[in-house]
Amino acid sequence: MLFAIIALGVLLIIVATTVFKLHPFLSLLLGTLFVGFASGMSFDLVVESINDGFGGVIANIGLVIVFGTIIGVILEKAGAAYRMAEVVLRIVGPKRPQLAMSLIGFIVSIPVFCDSGYIILSSLKKALAKRLKVAIASMAVALATGLYATHTLVPPTPGPIAAAGNIGAEQYLGTIILIGFLVAIPATFVGYLWAVKVASKIVVEEEKVDGQLDYDYDEVVRSFGKMPTTFASFLPILLPIILIGVGSILAVLEATGSVAAFFSFLGEPMIALLAGVVAALPLLPHYNDETLTKWVGKGLVDAAPILLITGTGGAFGTVIANSGIEELIQNWEFGTVFTGALFLLIPFIIAASLKTAQGSSTSALVITSSLVAPILPAAGVEGAVPLALVVMAIGAGAMTVSHVNDSYFWVVKEFSGMHIKDAYKAQTMATLLQGVVSISVAMLLWLLLV
Repeated sequence: MLFAIIALGVLLIIVATTVFKLHPFLSLLLGTLFVGFASGMSFDLVVESINDGFGGVIANIGLVIVFGTIIGVILEKAGAAYRMAEVVLRIVGPKRPQLAMSLIGFIVSIPVFCDSGYIILSSLKKALAKRLKVAIASMAVALATGLYATHTLVPPTPGPIAAAGNIGAEQYLGTIILIGFLVAIPATFVGYLWAVKVASKIVVEEEKVDGQLDYDYDEVVRSFGKMPTTFASFLPILLPIILIGVGSILAVLEATGSVAAFFSFLGEPMIALLAGVVAALPLLPHYNDETLTKWVGKGLVDAAPILLITGTGGAFGTVIANSGIEELIQNWEFGTVFTGALFLLIPFIIAASLKTAQGSSTSALVITSSLVAPILPAAGVEGAVPLALVVMAIGAGAMTVSHVNDSYFWVVKEFSGMHIKDAYKAQTMATLLQGVVSISVAMLLWLLLV
C-alpha cells in the first residue's frame, strides 16, 4: 500500500504538471502533502518533514546553484560563449563542422542552460552551415546533443547539482564532475554520429528555397562585437572545476596542515563557484547598473525556479523517507534482482518515465533523486563513486527523451527550421540514443570502479 501511495503521489505530480499546466513547484508540493497524509503521518510530522527537507537541500546546494546561474548569464551576455565557440572551431578545423558544433555545445552547456546556449549559438551554426556547405539539420543536432549531454550530467549545471544534493552527495561534487565528463563524452559522440549519419539527410525549408542560407560567417562573428580573450572566457568554468577537483583529491588523501586546509576551503563547492563568479567579473564590458545589477539579477531570476523545485524535491524525499519506506525496503532482498550495476536501472527508468511524461529534464532529475534517496542506504549504495553513478543514471534518464512536451525540443525545431516529423527523427531519436548510451556507460563504470 505504501508503494501504491508513493506511485499515486508521483502520478499526481505528472498529471498536475502536464494536464493542468501547474508549475512543478506547486505540483511537487501537492504530491508531497498527498504522500504524507495518505501514508498516515501526523500533521506535525508532515510539516516538520517539509521544512527539514526543503531547508536541508537549499542549505547544502542553494548558493552553488545561484552562483552557477550567475556565471552562465555573464558568459552568455559578455560574449564569452561565442569566444569559446570560436576557439573550438579554430582547433577542430573546417573539415569536421559537426564535431566542432558538438564540442561547442559540450563546453558551453556546463554553465549555460541548453535552451539558452542553443539560441545564443543558432546564428553561428547557420553561418557555418552555409560557409562549409553542410546540412543545417546536421549542425543543429550536433549542437543540440552536445549541449544536452553536459546539461543533464555535469555540474555546475543546476540539474545534476540538485540531484547530488537530494541524495546526499554534495560533498562528492568533484567525483561527480569527473564521472560526468566520462559519461557525457560518449553521449555527445553518439549525438554527433546521429547528426552526421541521419540528420545530414534532412533538408530544412530555407535550404529548399535557393539552396543558400542567408548567413555570412564573418558578418555573424563581427556582430558579436569585441569578444573576451580565450583565457578570460574559459576561466569562470575551469576555475571552479579545478578547485573542486583539488579539494576532492585532498579529501581522499586526508591531507592536513594549513595549506591543505586552505585549498580544501577553496574546494568547497560553494566557495569554488563563488570564485567562478569573481573570475567572470572581468568579462563585464562595463561596471554599471546594467551589468552589476541587471545581469546578476537575471542570474538570480533564472536560479529561483530551480531553487524552489529543488527545495520542494528535497521535501518530497524527506516525507517519503519518514513515511516508513526505509524500514520496508530494508526487508527486501536486493541481491535477488537489482544488485550492483543493475541497481542503476531503477533511477534510470524512473527518470526516463518522468522526463517522457512531463518534459523537463531538471524536474526529472529533482523528482527522481528525491524518490531514490531513501532506498540508497538500504541498497548499500554509499560513497563517492556509487553515488556519482546514481546521479549519472538519473541524468541518463532525464535525457530520455526530448519530444513535444519539452521546451528544448521546440527551441531546436524552431531555430533550425525542421518540420516536426524531422525533429522527431533527428532530435528525439538522438536523445533516446544518448540516454541509452549514458546508462550503459554508467553501468560499465560501476563494474569497473565499484
